[in-house]
Amino acid sequence: MSSRSTPASGRKHDKFERLIDVAKALPAVSAAVAHPCDEPSLTGAIEAAEVGLIKPILVGPKQKIGAVAEKAGLSIEGIEIIDVPHSHAAAAKAVEIVRTGRAEVLMKGSLHSDELLAEVTKRDTGLRTGRRISHVFIMAVPGREQTLFITDAAVNIFPDLMAKRDIVQNAIDLFVGLGLGTPRVAILSAVETVTIEIPSTIEAAALCKMADRGQINGGLLDGPLAFDNAISLEAAQIKGIKSEVAGRADILVVPNLEAGNMLAKNLSFLANADAAGIVLGARVPIILTSRADNVLARMASCAIAVAYAHSLRTHMPIRA
Repeated sequence: MSSRSTPASGRKHDKFERLIDVAKALPAVSAAVAHPCDEPSLTGAIEAAEVGLIKPILVGPKQKIGAVAEKAGLSIEGIEIIDVPHSHAAAAKAVEIVRTGRAEVLMKGSLHSDELLAEVTKRDTGLRTGRRISHVFIMAVPGREQTLFITDAAVNIFPDLMAKRDIVQNAIDLFVGLGLGTPRVAILSAVETVTIEIPSTIEAAALCKMADRGQINGGLLDGPLAFDNAISLEAAQIKGIKSEVAGRADILVVPNLEAGNMLAKNLSFLANADAAGIVLGARVPIILTSRADNVLARMASCAIAVAYAHSLRTHMPIRA
């Protein structure tokens, strides 16, 4: 899936379906599914297994998982279930399974995201690396040929400059790992000029200079850019912005979680976009879905994690 195609005639579902097709062609990866104790989370794991994306290890109260499966008409025959008493124990055990190498992907079930990420980020028993963990929304927006990455709209509330450096690098690594080429990364603010009154403009300029100095690698950065200048060539030209990124951004880096969350949800509820979600910066990709996600978005989240896990294993991009 080339990131440089320009026609806008494709259906939004095509973008996710192409990603899913690529991941289906790869060997399934083991996934530790933490507390899949409601119908959406268990269905997502089972359906991803049925199409060959993952080999799930279900971690949670066995009786409760069985009851959910029976009520939803799902078959869990032959799937490994690790019986633990509650969601906290499920999060800890799922992380342990990944840490010991039994699974290459971690998948959130019906527990709260904070509960799972608290186990992921524990210093001695978690899945920490030298990077700050961060979330990326992969948005399929109607009228736009390619997916749009938005980060971070779910994990880091008010990231400082060095946290933003990791947020940017995580998103670039995902984009490259999925075989989408070299991403154009727009560092967003309210305006496109650097001003002391808006601190995010100063951080945007600093991130671009960090990229110039090799502290961020693999992408083309520009910022600060307002949202319109990042995605509309016409808006960028009217403002006289000369840039390889302006008007053609693949990745939008938001100033803080509030801005990113509102942007992603505006696209979902006003522009009818679908959103897949993945957490990066840990030892393995983490599939972080919402109860409100439809089946296609859940499957796309799995597909992205699977494809990226393969690229991490082989140190080669997966051609999507």
